[in-house]
Amino acid sequence: MIKREQFGRRRFGRAAALLPLAALAPRAAGAQGRIPDGPVTVVVPYTPGTGPDILGRLISAPLQQRFGQPVVVDNRAGASGNIGTQFVARAAPDGRTLMLQPNTFIMNPSLFKQVPYDPINSFVPIIQLSVGDLVVVVNPDVAARNAKELADLARAKPGELDYGSPGVGTPQHLAMALFGLTANVQMNHVPYRGAAPSLQDLIGKRLAAMVLPVHTALPLAQAGQIRLLAICGETRSDATPDVPTLAESGFPGSQADLWFGLFGPAGLPGDFVQRVNADLNVWLGDPRTREALLAQGMRPAGGTPEVLGALAKRDLARWADVIRRGNISAD
Repeated sequence: MIKREQFGRRRFGRAAALLPLAALAPRAAGAQGRIPDGPVTVVVPYTPGTGPDILGRLISAPLQQRFGQPVVVDNRAGASGNIGTQFVARAAPDGRTLMLQPNTFIMNPSLFKQVPYDPINSFVPIIQLSVGDLVVVVNPDVAARNAKELADLARAKPGELDYGSPGVGTPQHLAMALFGLTANVQMNHVPYRGAAPSLQDLIGKRLAAMVLPVHTALPLAQAGQIRLLAICGETRSDATPDVPTLAESGFPGSQADLWFGLFGPAGLPGDFVQRVNADLNVWLGDPRTREALLAQGMRPAGGTPEVLGALAKRDLARWADVIRRGNISAD
């Protein structure tokens, strides 16, 4: 099985303490709706300490206050997230089982011959919680100081530049594959079993390039161990305002990031969805929430359930095309 350890392991420690339960008061208008009649489980299909796990634990306290019921995080890791995702797809739509997911579950149906869920029809979108910025980086010995120079170098040496990732089909892999397709260059993908060994080889100059979460890359760049070339997202990162996006660097259409959303099983009542959405929008708008998320390399998102649903459908088609064109498979 592919272990997805790419979401970051920075423990949130004091972060939850920054978010008093009063962050959700007063209740948003129109947020009246049914509440679960027992304990609520937020399923995270990845291991403890990863980004989805941290985010799940951050939202559990405000949800517990609003529901008046215990809210616990259940880490059901395995099979690249498919085990926990299948569990939620089969859960009763009573509000007692929710799912916190990165956008990898949208990518999995194109990476595997079979997955035990439909990413659109098996779930009800509730709210997009946050976005994590990704950045293209190189080791300092690579003769490229921006994305265009990296593409020119790869074009001059087709198949000679190695880039790493935490595994086949991870967001880092697909982001770099999309850049290669957009720039029409060929680089060798070297998959690892997790983020740590790939990062070690990048710093050790055994890899030329990688895509990393910005909050992982920034301290390494400040220490001179890597060089930041371009942000993969649509806008520059607040953490690295001087680093241009890939689109600004001449590669429009290369947009990639890590987004995190809250979902429930299909059939979840609409009034429940609207209540949770309204409450979490209030929570996301609190400056203390923003501070806690930024400490984990995430930006608060928010919006309606329809916004998250449209994002999921759009990314499903977009990444399916990238995976097909890149001839990528996790099986």
